[in-house]
Amino acid sequence: MEPVHVIGGGLAGSEAAWQLARVGVAVVLHEMRPDRLTPAHKTGALAELVCSNSFRSDDAALNAVGLLHEEMRRAGSLVMAAGDANKVPAGTALAVDREGFADTVTSEIAGERLITVERGPIDTLPPGRWDSVIIATGPLTSAGLGAAIAGLAGSEALAFFDAIAPIVHADSIDMNVAWFQSRYDKAGPGGGGADYINCPLTREEYAAFVAELVSGAVTEFRDFERDTPYFEGCLPIEVMAARGPETLRHGPMKPVGLTNAHDPGTKPHAVVQLRQDNRLASLFNMVGFQTKLKYGEQVRILRMIPGLGNAEFARLGGIHRNTYLDSPRLLDRALRLKARPALRFAGQITGVEGYVESAAIGLLAGRFAAAERLGREALPPPPTTALGALLAHITGGHLGAGDSGGARSFQPMNINFGLMPPVAVPRGRRKERAEARKRAMTARALADLDAWLDGRREAAEWKFSRIGA
Repeated sequence: MEPVHVIGGGLAGSEAAWQLARVGVAVVLHEMRPDRLTPAHKTGALAELVCSNSFRSDDAALNAVGLLHEEMRRAGSLVMAAGDANKVPAGTALAVDREGFADTVTSEIAGERLITVERGPIDTLPPGRWDSVIIATGPLTSAGLGAAIAGLAGSEALAFFDAIAPIVHADSIDMNVAWFQSRYDKAGPGGGGADYINCPLTREEYAAFVAELVSGAVTEFRDFERDTPYFEGCLPIEVMAARGPETLRHGPMKPVGLTNAHDPGTKPHAVVQLRQDNRLASLFNMVGFQTKLKYGEQVRILRMIPGLGNAEFARLGGIHRNTYLDSPRLLDRALRLKARPALRFAGQITGVEGYVESAAIGLLAGRFAAAERLGREALPPPPTTALGALLAHITGGHLGAGDSGGARSFQPMNINFGLMPPVAVPRGRRKERAEARKRAMTARALADLDAWLDGRREAAEWKFSRIGA
């Protein structure tokens, strides 16, 4: 049996390779790092996390991404198993020790006899003799391969900017000013309800901080990048600040659900939260503080935040150009390129946003390729599931009815309940109905997912067994 080739050793590629190998399909996983690094990557480890260390909410009953976590766990996800094995405190979120996470994925892939890892870049389309290929090169696809894909597809890829948040050395944070607390004291999978470091700002401090953000010097774009739009779900803080003085207070700096431990009778006007970034709790990243400010400006302005006056940064924020396909036009429901069905795509390049979403599409691409290689029917997950909703979004969810097949403006998307079919719930107060609706949707999703998994003869073979054993 010929191997399936997976190009890209990020979260999506690693997950796809794992899914293939777990049912007996040989895989060649191609990763260009460390021979060639990207503007965002620093190591040669598989599944390196280059932005946040958070997989976001782990609440499977009331949050769509938490639901996606649970669906992937039930489907035998390597990424979720590695995340669970390396979790660090983060309230209701699942955050991970980024180095431990990448080391776990790398070790598991290396220990799987059916996966061969080949290092080195691939800058052109795969050779024709590769009859099954998954391209999971992520948002930083090399220029050569990206141009080849665009030429083959007959449609230009779309692009946007994504920004990286700074990471602070924990011992440089002034805990006489800052304090530990999660919003509303909620506990999460890796902590106990006091998992974030909170830095409070008064009205005057907040106003001064916003003014400096708006006027701070930013990274200059190259000519070909100037008209590239940002992804709305990951805007740089200075771009948010420029939209209005209160924007940040209703975004990453919202002060709700927190009480200043040093001054319980005073509510902060705004708050900056930092989340644990490694298992040793020596590094904390600034939540929602992705930025394109120049390095010197970052240090100057971020040290205006109370508690960070002497902050030492393990990594400053950065920015890189992301590329993704016009997937509703180019891909079929099994993630194959319509112009060349031997090629499948997975991960952020397909137009999903977020670590978990990228890995989820890798999981599906691996399952689809495995089913095809084994002569089985590649049934997609039901659209009532988070997995199925994501798949529907990128393979047709943006197609307008009666518009001759034309797509509306296609943008990267995180998983959310709006992508899933609605459910009817009894009348009641708005908040109660909203919670009831979410619980009904997640319960339906997990029941439908289990039925989908049970209906596949190979479902049991996909169950994860090694990590944590």
